[in-house]
Amino acid sequence: MRRFTSSPSLDVSSKPPGPVKRLYLWVLHWAETPYGTPALFLLSFAESSFFPIPPDVLQIALSVSRPRRSFFYAAVSGVGSVFGGCAGWLIGHAMWAMLGWFFFAYVPGVTEENFAKVQTLYHANAFLALLGAAFTPIPFKVFTIAAGVFEVSLWVLLVASTVGRLGRFLLVAAFIFTFGPSVKALLDKYFEIASLLFFVLLVLGFVAIRYFL
Repeated sequence: MRRFTSSPSLDVSSKPPGPVKRLYLWVLHWAETPYGTPALFLLSFAESSFFPIPPDVLQIALSVSRPRRSFFYAAVSGVGSVFGGCAGWLIGHAMWAMLGWFFFAYVPGVTEENFAKVQTLYHANAFLALLGAAFTPIPFKVFTIAAGVFEVSLWVLLVASTVGRLGRFLLVAAFIFTFGPSVKALLDKYFEIASLLFFVLLVLGFVAIRYFL
């Protein structure tokens, strides 16, 4: 009796990438096109109000290919993200009654539970809450939209997001500019942890200035 064996070239266990993975790969593909810089700006803008993939993904890919332009790409990411944060604030401030259901239903991370948590943080210290969201892997869009909903001053949002977002993207640029493309794997694996630790040190610095100077 003839025995049938599976072909080694056919991997029946492999699964097609999910929607988030496909979106991630779509973001990455812009690094291989002439439109990488404008795409970085637009993605940074969109991520601050509704887009699920952080702009660090494209910024790292572009910077690895051209390390000398790392700080330029960081500036592009930062400016786009700050403008996007203002757009998120405007959505929350002026259009939430009309668009809130859509964000709760379709935008990852935007939930009623998260909004309630953010409201509590804003009551405690809106600037520090926005700064933490801007610098760390916390979904920034939740905080920018909620800032408009809960009437946090636009100036507070602007200052916190400028310091936090530019700080985050400049940190990425500094690593790549200093250590070169070989640092990409480490950034992919450990950047979220590093950004959280850096933010803790930043907060401790503010506390030290307040109580010891």
